[in-house]
Amino acid sequence: MLIAVTGMQREAKLVRGRCGVIAAGSDNSTLASKIEAAIDRGARAILSFGICGALSPELAVGVVVVGTDVMCQSERWRADETWTNTLANTYGAASGSVAGSDVVLLTEELKAVLHQQTGAIAADMESHIVARVASGRGVPFTVLRAISDAAHHTLPPAAAFALNKEGRIDYSAVMLSLLDDPSQFGALIRTARDTNRAMNALLRCLERLGPGLGCPYLV
Repeated sequence: MLIAVTGMQREAKLVRGRCGVIAAGSDNSTLASKIEAAIDRGARAILSFGICGALSPELAVGVVVVGTDVMCQSERWRADETWTNTLANTYGAASGSVAGSDVVLLTEELKAVLHQQTGAIAADMESHIVARVASGRGVPFTVLRAISDAAHHTLPPAAAFALNKEGRIDYSAVMLSLLDDPSQFGALIRTARDTNRAMNALLRCLERLGPGLGCPYLV
């Protein structure tokens, strides 16, 4: 059984029916236990899937990223090489290290600092948890993401409150943030547009990969 781990329900919808799915939502503190439970139920491979923020200024919105390894603070985990190479070769994705973060990287400065510290090309909020649990249990994992947030972009403040615990858009929180700071409206529109581009790139990638999502451990 293959399990995909996402942050949002919108991402989960893309892979639902192709594999099992865990959506972390806004609070990733329970994600590790959910992945552990999936492994206990027979999961044989874990895919960290969805959108991500670029740390490398060379990565444009919509570029698909395959993580060769994942790092968080002093920890580093190597993704499964065979599976990772299959994903990268199938879609011609950008390959490199992915950094894990427990907070949304809202500003260009935060992304630049993390890029300088780690050398990672992209960051998200789930891959480090996937990597830590999968590696600890001896289960192969890899990362398949698409850039929704360029390194030189500053996200609107509402982005920090955009998801609820189930991984759905919290429209009330977004509206309250917008009322508090109407100047972020343009940035919100850009963020929505860029997210759509990333989601479309992921869908095209999934269609090219076909059943099994390139995982060599399901037969």
